[in-house]
Amino acid sequence: MFSELARKFTAAFITENRWQLYIKGLGVTLEVSIFAAIIGILLGTVLALMKLSEREDGKKSILNTIATVYVDIIRGTPSVLQLLIMWFIVFSTFNNGIIVSSISFGLNSAAYVSEIVRAGILAVDRGQTEAGRSIGMSKAMTMRYIVLPQALKNIIPPLGNEFITLLKETAIVGYVSLTDLTRAANMIASRTYEAFMPLIGAAVIYFVVIKLLTILLAHVERRLRASDKR
Repeated sequence: MFSELARKFTAAFITENRWQLYIKGLGVTLEVSIFAAIIGILLGTVLALMKLSEREDGKKSILNTIATVYVDIIRGTPSVLQLLIMWFIVFSTFNNGIIVSSISFGLNSAAYVSEIVRAGILAVDRGQTEAGRSIGMSKAMTMRYIVLPQALKNIIPPLGNEFITLLKETAIVGYVSLTDLTRAANMIASRTYEAFMPLIGAAVIYFVVIKLLTILLAHVERRLRASDKR
């Protein structure tokens, strides 16, 4: 049994330097995830502020409606379908899977990030906003210098979880001909006619990366809690 596992391991990782394919696939996975996270955070923050905007009479603004519709559409459709629409329709003449995938996942992540940011802002005591306005600061200045810095403590931990989720969701980029970690494992499985070792190997790599991110996130949360006690 041990010799058989050794043979399968050698075929999946050692023969023809196949381990390099896993490394390159992981690089693609991380590249798409990081770019998508940047897009998601920037656009998500804008969407959150749009959803928090109100008219002078207290009713929902046009910006609020636009942001709400966007979030509903993105959250109500599968991410794989969004990716295929971006690849075959929106960017049909643009043959760069990394950029298209990053934009697609970034737009998808923005819908979830917007809710994270909005919840973090709403968690800040309303008196902080009133205090800023009472000393002559505009709404924008109050949001930028008083509310957002305090909201970051509520926003950062769930943002870390969103990045972990995003990292796992990028496993579908093989649909647009990108050789990410999952597709690399499938390619090796097709060459060796053995699915077990390549797929388990990819699963272990995902687990290790996500475990490291989870440990880092837990450390950040402890630091944030410690600062609250001072």
